[in-house]
Amino acid sequence: MAIQQIEILAILAAAMGLFVWGKWRADVVALLTLAATVLLGLVPAADAFLGFGHPAVITVAAVLAISASMARAGLVDLLVGKLVRLVAAGQGRFIMLDCLAAAVSGFMNNVGALALLMPVGLGIAQRDGVPASRILMPLSFASILGGLVTLIGTPPNIIVSGFRQTAEGTGFAMFDFALVGIPVALAGILFVVIASRWLLPEQRGGEASGPDFDLAGYVTEFVVPEGSALIGQKVDAIGPVTGDETRPTELALIRRRQRIVRRLHHEALIAGDILMMRGTPEQIEVAIAKGLEIRERSKEKARIEAEAEETEREEKPAEEGPIVLEAVVPPRAMIDGRSAADLRLRSRYGVNLLAIAREGSPIRTRLRDTRVRVGDVLLIQGEPDTIYGTLSTLGCLPLAQREISLDHNRSFLPLGFFALAIAGTALGLAPAALCFSLAVLAIVLTGTMTMNQVYEAVDWPVVVLLGAMIPVGGAIESTGAAASIAAMVAEVGGGLSPYLVLGLVLVLTMTLSDIMNNAATAVVMAPVAIGIAGGLGLAADPFLMAVAIGASCAFLTPIGHQNNLLVMGPGGYQFGDYWRLGLPLEILIIAIAVPLIPVVWPF
Repeated sequence: MAIQQIEILAILAAAMGLFVWGKWRADVVALLTLAATVLLGLVPAADAFLGFGHPAVITVAAVLAISASMARAGLVDLLVGKLVRLVAAGQGRFIMLDCLAAAVSGFMNNVGALALLMPVGLGIAQRDGVPASRILMPLSFASILGGLVTLIGTPPNIIVSGFRQTAEGTGFAMFDFALVGIPVALAGILFVVIASRWLLPEQRGGEASGPDFDLAGYVTEFVVPEGSALIGQKVDAIGPVTGDETRPTELALIRRRQRIVRRLHHEALIAGDILMMRGTPEQIEVAIAKGLEIRERSKEKARIEAEAEETEREEKPAEEGPIVLEAVVPPRAMIDGRSAADLRLRSRYGVNLLAIAREGSPIRTRLRDTRVRVGDVLLIQGEPDTIYGTLSTLGCLPLAQREISLDHNRSFLPLGFFALAIAGTALGLAPAALCFSLAVLAIVLTGTMTMNQVYEAVDWPVVVLLGAMIPVGGAIESTGAAASIAAMVAEVGGGLSPYLVLGLVLVLTMTLSDIMNNAATAVVMAPVAIGIAGGLGLAADPFLMAVAIGASCAFLTPIGHQNNLLVMGPGGYQFGDYWRLGLPLEILIIAIAVPLIPVVWPF
């Protein structure tokens, strides 16, 4: 093996380790990988940033912008709402809901599809008394499976099509993925809905479900108000530690800016004491009933009372007061890594952070100073007419449905342009990148969306990751590393059935996707798959399809796909819960895809 081949494989191994480590963002790792290949001369310096003009990158950015325009207009919410009314009853409601998630994610971003339907699923769970943990992971998996169906359903499909374009002169068409993707998606959805009854945990911390689900881990700051019956008593007076109405678990007492932890139970409470406590919504209600007040709510109450006295409107503030919503922090949200104090939530955005729920690690800092993480569930208080917009600005996803009002003069324009772009791509009138870019231009020219809003809608970390990794994928091929790997596979598997080699490619791709970004996995594996096919004298298409499926099917860990991480907090899942459902699902996908792919795409 030549020195350049060893170098590119060593760089890929280091990049894989950094992806798994997770300390640095995926786009940062991708840029470091690109920089290393350029410094070692594996990628010419003049070609370092050609990946940002690659059709796959342009297509992904354009589809994200179009999806955002439809969501901004309320059109997607309207269509989903009408469909949900048809599926929200009967024994097959969860199968139909997951099929709806798959259908939506076939034409828009997976995270966006999950964000639309997660409140719906939680609402159905609450109505039917089903634990949220039984619904959210299947919904996440279904939204991932839906991306297998179309060219634009997920970035790996677009990347694989780009490598086919380079190797054979033509990429995959819009619905070339459907003949394999639809059977795999339907079988996967049916499996996760049925198997979730036995393979997923019961709701941790209680039986309630839906928007006010019990997530054992809400950290809240309470204040002892003036005149409270608890003044002069110890913490134990708040309520029993065990029993049906247990109080929250106390974490610390803050008195005159001093933190008391060790002798907490020996301190008599005084007015103004702040108690940091962890518990479920029901436990928090017990603490309030005993005489405590949530600190931020207490401040808001004082503000409203002051405004009421000033304006002499005694009843109106009570009638039109602030509301409280639960919201989850998705990957790359603006609030990720920042605290309420950093963002000045109350003064700048007009909302209060009442509590944080976090799985996996304890919260030891003051609520206002706690840095929010991806997957955290936040209890936010704000005015009804502005809170949803504020959550959108912060990048948080509300876990409750809301009524959507549409501007009917413009709402359907994005859908029309999107449909034309899909038709143009499917009919081969123009490349996908051009069709969807023209759709974005039409949306801007008709005033449905401004260019600033387009730029805000694009998921730039994904764009950077793709733009940086595509030249690295080219280096795997240009250095001969892909050919060397293919030669080794051909030597070992020369006497093996092509079906077995196809299965090995699929399993390897799935394994990589479970521990590193799915787009990066597709970039690495696509040239290897083409090389393996050439080394065995077989067509490349079935192996590229195996890469497309394997790169998208990341079900073993919460870090394998953004959607898995997104449902971790609301579902109360632990890291090990994913493989219990994900492993048999991946085995099922392999069992269906390996014999089916060569039927549609012969060797």
